[in-house]
Amino acid sequence: MTRLMGGVLDTLVVLFGVSLLVFLLLAVVPGDPVDVVLGESAQLADRQAMRQALGLDQPLPVRGLQFFHDLVRGDLGMSLIQRKPVTMLIADRLPATLLLAVSAFAVVVAIALPAGLIAARHHDRWPDRAVQAVALLGLSIPNFWLGPLLVLLFSIGLGWLPVSGNQGPASLVLPALTLGLSMAAVSTRMLRASLLEIMSQPYLRTARCKGLGEGAVMWRHALPNAMAPLVTVLGLQLGALLAGAVITEVVFAWPGIGTLLIDAIRQRDYPVVQGVVLVIAVGYVLSNRLADLVVARIDPRISTP
Repeated sequence: MTRLMGGVLDTLVVLFGVSLLVFLLLAVVPGDPVDVVLGESAQLADRQAMRQALGLDQPLPVRGLQFFHDLVRGDLGMSLIQRKPVTMLIADRLPATLLLAVSAFAVVVAIALPAGLIAARHHDRWPDRAVQAVALLGLSIPNFWLGPLLVLLFSIGLGWLPVSGNQGPASLVLPALTLGLSMAAVSTRMLRASLLEIMSQPYLRTARCKGLGEGAVMWRHALPNAMAPLVTVLGLQLGALLAGAVITEVVFAWPGIGTLLIDAIRQRDYPVVQGVVLVIAVGYVLSNRLADLVVARIDPRISTP
């Protein structure tokens, strides 16, 4: 119980630090929200009234206290452009981003697990070298280049998939591949390295001497013991999927919080920017915390608070 409370406290401290950092960064960013709402040609009296309505006439510490007071109540403020609650705007877009993140995560697992097993089982032979070469290629290609390349090939060239937007399940294929391929490369390399370390252990040699085939040794003994490092990496990637989805959503015009964030930055809609960044940060922290708990469950030798 003490460890659990300590873990919850650590998570809350991290979330508080992230929230404070987001508030301070947006507080000092150049630009005046009043100009966004009223325009630069507005009368001075109207500008002062708007600054008072937005609370911008208050000192920074007072604004910070009000920000955290509203945050505890789940109030992220009002959009300066759309004049709607930020929580409502995020709630409308978040399901699309979560769908994209889960699909990309499935791509990561579907590619990394068999590729890592093949590379480790055929260590220093051509399947291993081929997997490493493809993984290196996946790490080297940025999403903003891979996305248009996939569009040119599968949408414009072959006409198999939609170019952009959310027109059904087929529209999810290219964004999920774009987001998942580079992360699959990282997970593949991690699983391969972990399996190679495990396969040199004495208890695996004992299993082979007892007559177990290489496939049984790999699946029943090596893979379960190699999962802890992989789960840690997957937890990091699950959180990174929310942040990485921003670029991918813009490339494919996917209606998630990524496009909402970019539109808000262009329009200087600071409450929306603040809310989306906080949601991404919270998702990253919670996914890493979940990974720690899963790793501790997989490997009893690892204790997590």
